[in-house]
Amino acid sequence: MTPAVPTTMDRPHFIGIGGAGMSGIAKILAQRGAHVAGSDAKESATAEALRALGATVHIGHAADHLAQDATCVVVSSAIRADNPELVAAAERGIPVVHRSDALAGLMEGLRPIAVAGTHGKTTTTSMLAVSLDALGLDPSYAIGGDLDAPGSNARHGAGEIFVAEADESDRSFHKYAPEVAIILNVELDHHANYASMDEIYESFDTFVGRIRPGGTLVVAADQAGARELTERVSGRYDIEVVTYGEAEDADVRVLKVNPRGLTSEVTVLIDGKMLTFTVSVPGRHYAHNAVAALAAGVALGLPLHNLASALGKYTGVKRRLQLKGEANGVQVIDSYAHHPTEMTADLEAIRGAADGARILVVFQPHLFSRTQELGTEMGEALALADSSVVLDIYPAREDPVPGITSTLIIDAALAKGADVRPEHDMAAVPDVIAGMARPGDLVLTMGAGDVTDLGPRILARLES
Repeated sequence: MTPAVPTTMDRPHFIGIGGAGMSGIAKILAQRGAHVAGSDAKESATAEALRALGATVHIGHAADHLAQDATCVVVSSAIRADNPELVAAAERGIPVVHRSDALAGLMEGLRPIAVAGTHGKTTTTSMLAVSLDALGLDPSYAIGGDLDAPGSNARHGAGEIFVAEADESDRSFHKYAPEVAIILNVELDHHANYASMDEIYESFDTFVGRIRPGGTLVVAADQAGARELTERVSGRYDIEVVTYGEAEDADVRVLKVNPRGLTSEVTVLIDGKMLTFTVSVPGRHYAHNAVAALAAGVALGLPLHNLASALGKYTGVKRRLQLKGEANGVQVIDSYAHHPTEMTADLEAIRGAADGARILVVFQPHLFSRTQELGTEMGEALALADSSVVLDIYPAREDPVPGITSTLIIDAALAKGADVRPEHDMAAVPDVIAGMARPGDLVLTMGAGDVTDLGPRILARLES
């Protein structure tokens, strides 16, 4: 099944084409036959992958990168109004399409599963993509991270199912109309766009209202925000609500999660039947993600035992507790965690699999607004490590906020008795870690910014 490419998307130009969300849409359009072009700030493996699909990728942003025959310009919320390509589009009357509208268009005529929540979206979306593919269903998918297998953040498949990560950060998930929606958790985050939990609940409520009549909402039973949302939407929409978790009243109840080194064995009670299956990544939170994926697949009518077996084929997503390598007896693992709940979950998962090893963390805070609101909680999470190095804040799309620095996190960690130190020079980190680490230790590079680049450098320094 190859849905037609709308005329307006026949020759799209993506500003920031190398981003996780943008590149996925660009890849699918290219695979469907569109003439894709775009620009990004720097060269990357993603840019090369897009070129291999026939896309034209410019490095840097300039008005003349926008081709004369471009039918639309695709942007994300991170693109500023003064971007020269966006300005040129306005001058030439070329339609501007938000990333979420482009993704919604790709899902038309298919059976979408949309995965939402403050954290865990990428992992759960990936679990579904891998398991559905293992079942021979050839799904399309758009994910906020690269899979370990089959090695991409997006693909156009011939099947009727489309699995998509649904981003709440800028309310873009309001554009989708899924047959099945998953909500993993509801917490306050993205403080530049949400001022309160009430605004968060209203936004997720709108998303639930977009589920197709007769569709299914799969929602966590254990997390307070998700339970509150379930109460708010109960009986208001023509959908089935399926809860999952360890709570006694969960429709799909998690009875046991047994750690098995870097894997877990999960036992659930579903439709009155007990089922045990393996999740090939460590940690209770990843086990719960797998159960959410299981419940969503069952809602689509997939065979329970086949789906559970297929979920065991999921081996991870890049940057989600991804083993980068080992040198001199020290393993280096990369974690995308940047919200306190994610940080805590990943550190607890690694602690459970570490078998007594010391855990050293290199943490890079992400966004000034998030640090301002959650810096104390980030510091408290770092207290779960044996030692931590905290870098300066990665600004991403934000301008600095006076008085908001990594010191907020460090002070909170120190107040919990943690061994933590600042490091303002990223280039110095490999030497710092080499001076701290000893055989048997685990090193986590943690954060949503360019801290991920440190893994290979640390390994090289440990080997020298």
